[in-house]
Amino acid sequence: MMLRSLREQVAAQSRLLAAEGLVLGTAGNLSARQGDLVAITPTGARLADLRAEHITVIDQRGEVVEGSLAPTSELDLHLGIYRRFRAGAVVHTHAPMATALSLVLDELPCVHYQLVELGGTVPVAPYRTFGTPELADAVLDVLEGHTAALMANHGGITHGADLETATHRTLLLEWGCELYWKAAQLAKPRALDRAERDDYDRQTARLRYGSTQKID
Repeated sequence: MMLRSLREQVAAQSRLLAAEGLVLGTAGNLSARQGDLVAITPTGARLADLRAEHITVIDQRGEVVEGSLAPTSELDLHLGIYRRFRAGAVVHTHAPMATALSLVLDELPCVHYQLVELGGTVPVAPYRTFGTPELADAVLDVLEGHTAALMANHGGITHGADLETATHRTLLLEWGCELYWKAAQLAKPRALDRAERDDYDRQTARLRYGSTQKID
């Protein structure tokens, strides 16, 4: 099987996001790139049930290289992110809180320093019909300088160097959306300004904050 390991990763992360409640049924899609090939979830499939053999392999033109199932309808969006940002993986979900905030916000403020990983504030792309080049263009434009975005009346999207990172950012985005929503019930949430976000970046670099260490 071509790209067996990568296809297994895409299937496993799909099941993880379903278990976390961030995807419902067939709503959502994931992909990961290796060289010029992309392992991507198929259209119309329940993400909770996916296995490696269900994952389709495509080239950079979107042509199926291996697999019997058609790729997700958001193919243009995934390929566009790979072309523009040279990402290693893309995750799109209809996560409940991210989707709810996409209905009412023009951007998600940077209310916690961990959101700096997503680019600080999280922009909201204007609504466009799903699965269209127009949606892909709108999302790509707002993703400049960010690793996450909300899609108005639709959901959220993240990208990263690999699938583990992109999935982590999807979980972080949902957490940030829930944090903002809870705080907004009490008062207008405070947001970190540019200087405070820059200080966070410097402190992260100084302390190597967030880097993993092997524990025996």
